[in-house]
Amino acid sequence: MQFGIFSVGDVTPDPTTGRTPTERERIKAMVAIALKAEEVGLDVFATGEHHNPPFVPSSPTTMLGYVAAQTERLILSTSTTLITTNDPVKIAEDFAMLQHLADGRVDLMMGRGNTGPVYPWFGKDIRDGIGLAIENYALLRRLWREDVVNWEGKFRTPLQGFTSTPRPLDDVPPFVWHGSIRSPEIAEQAAYYGDGFFHNNIFWPADHTKRMVELYRSRYAHYGHGTPEQAIVGLGGQIFMRKNSQDAIREFRPYFDVAPVYGHGPSLEDFTDQTPLTVGSPEQVIEKTLSFREYAGDYQRQLFLVDHAGLPLKTVLEQIDMLGEEVVPVLREEFAKGRAKDVPEAPTHASLLAEVKAEVKAEEKKGTVV
Repeated sequence: MQFGIFSVGDVTPDPTTGRTPTERERIKAMVAIALKAEEVGLDVFATGEHHNPPFVPSSPTTMLGYVAAQTERLILSTSTTLITTNDPVKIAEDFAMLQHLADGRVDLMMGRGNTGPVYPWFGKDIRDGIGLAIENYALLRRLWREDVVNWEGKFRTPLQGFTSTPRPLDDVPPFVWHGSIRSPEIAEQAAYYGDGFFHNNIFWPADHTKRMVELYRSRYAHYGHGTPEQAIVGLGGQIFMRKNSQDAIREFRPYFDVAPVYGHGPSLEDFTDQTPLTVGSPEQVIEKTLSFREYAGDYQRQLFLVDHAGLPLKTVLEQIDMLGEEVVPVLREEFAKGRAKDVPEAPTHASLLAEVKAEVKAEEKKGTVV
């Protein structure tokens, strides 16, 4: 099972000091967070994609390429790649390039994006969000899998005799997760292609996440990719830790109360009770994270949000240290217990390449027999 960090890249004032980091400071902080994730033994760093204030990660592959040059093992991913407002040709090119630079340590998460003004900035209409997600992803898959593409659709100019370059590393496209909070059409899309499904698992109660994951699992089996239990599921989670739970609550409360997304809403106590947010000791984070399996089944990837709402970098790095030293080792051991043998691990470039080689070998053997 993979464990890691995902960031939305917000630039938010620290409510305890009133200071707002510069964009440069926030960008550099995200890089420091990624490097710390590798240092403590986490598996994945994922960045969001946003094109509006107060966010900075407008160019995820630029950041991930920079991180790739400074890491050796970390899987580099996105917590959203906007399949709706980005040109699928550019996505194909950018992530294939990143694959080569990172020696295959790359995957990505497709998302629609729910910030209305962003769509017209890129010449799109948010009312076409689902249609754009479906059509653009269908084209992206072809661009990665066919050397020459002739294509015509509704939302983009046609392609004639087009070859996307560079080609994917080893002719193996990056693995794709489809991220959705509430859209069953996206869970269906992930299932149709046999891709991964990621639920951010931050704002919604467990019964909602359960319904979305179960829909994806059932449709994954319907399309013949395997049993429901073999579907590839990822979950988010949001945490803040201190050795003593009361210290964690006291320190995090001012950040929670004015956070851009859920500030000025439910109390911290109500929100932690009704959602996966955990504010407390490492033991409490372990207990709550293990409970995710009760409604999501055995899954492949767990990403934590630790760096938002104006939290200073020093504090965030302390959170990652605790994850690496006290939380993730226990989670790895506990999640492995009772895990069915036929439940796959999260796909990597190495595992996907091995599958391709096995298929080629089987075809060659079949031809010899014939």
